[in-house]
Order: sequence, then structure tokens, then C-alpha cells
Amino acid sequence: MLTSLLAMSGFALAGAITPGPVNVLALRHGTQPQRSVAWLYVLGASVSYAVVVWVMGQSGQLLLRIPVLAASAPWICAIYLLWLAWRVATAPVSSPSSQEQDTPPLRPMQAFAQGAAVQALNPKAWLVALSGVGMFVIPLTARGTAAASALAWFCGISLLACLVGIGCWAILGKVLARWLQTPRRQRIFNGLLAALLACSVLGVLA
Repeated sequence: MLTSLLAMSGFALAGAITPGPVNVLALRHGTQPQRSVAWLYVLGASVSYAVVVWVMGQSGQLLLRIPVLAASAPWICAIYLLWLAWRVATAPVSSPSSQEQDTPPLRPMQAFAQGAAVQALNPKAWLVALSGVGMFVIPLTARGTAAASALAWFCGISLLACLVGIGCWAILGKVLARWLQTPRRQRIFNGLLAALLACSVLGVLA
């Protein structure tokens, strides 16, 4: 159980901190004078992702009724996640500031709503959540852990991982944006994130 929770944490953190639309906006909000804007954005995106995980977990439990799908789900999800790691490692480099400069400043509650909406409308969030359910929740349930408990653990860990992962982009907004101006540094950063995601997946399969 402990090994599964550690692997689950690595997976959730890798997914939460990977560059994407949610984190690019967190980077933008982190540069604003009002700290509440950044924190409420991070909170909205994190809570929204936990809800996405719960929804996908409820749907994913249907796989338990089909033994063949339940057995193959972790491998199917692992293939997708390794492909995602490859996409992250080979992602084109660009200046984060050029992607965010046209984003208008928001009031605090608007930032919370935007974080929740961007995360809920992010296809990657739904695919990664479903993959996580296949990689962790279903195998734990198959080994005797109550389905509700396994899903609750994954939702809780996902929420914390989002608060940490997205929060890092907000906290380090100015510094990270300045450091990532160099294409070489962007490639190094993407490579490290891809390696973390791949190691998490391979660790579970092993």
C-alpha cells in the first residue's frame, strides 16, 4: 500500500507540475501584486482537478466488472502516459511570457472561477485522471482495498499535488519566467519533468 501511495504521489505531482495552460496562467498570476489572485487561482484549479479525478474514478469502477479490461487498464494507461512523457520531453520551446502577456488581470474570485474552469475544460486533466485511476485505483481495488478508500486516497493526493505543483508556478512566477527564457533551459526543464513522469509509470509496472 505504501509503495502504491508513493508512486501515486510521484505520478500526481508530475502531472500537476507539467507545463500546460493551467500552469502558464498560474505563472502569469504569480507575477501580479495581489497575492490573493494567484492563490485563489491555484485553489480553484486544484479543487477542480480533484473533482475530475472523482468523476473519472466513479466511471472507472465499471472496469472491475470486466476482468479483461481491469487487467489491461494499467498497461493501456501506461502506454498513454509514456507517450505523454515523450511529448513533454520533445515539446517545442518558447518564451512563457509571450504566451501570457495578453492575459488581463483578474479580481480574486474571478481568478478562482478561471482556475476551476480552465482545469475542467483541459482535456489533459481528464485523460491523466483516467490514466491515474487505471494505474492506481483499479489495481488497489482488485487487491482488496475498498473502492471508495482507494479513490479517496487518489483524490486527496491529487488535490495536494495540484496545490504544490500549480502553486510552485505561481510562487516562482517571475523567477521561473525569467529563467526559462533560454530555449536550452526549457528543454532541460521539460526533460526532467518527462523523466519524473516516466519513472513513476515504470515504477508501478515493475
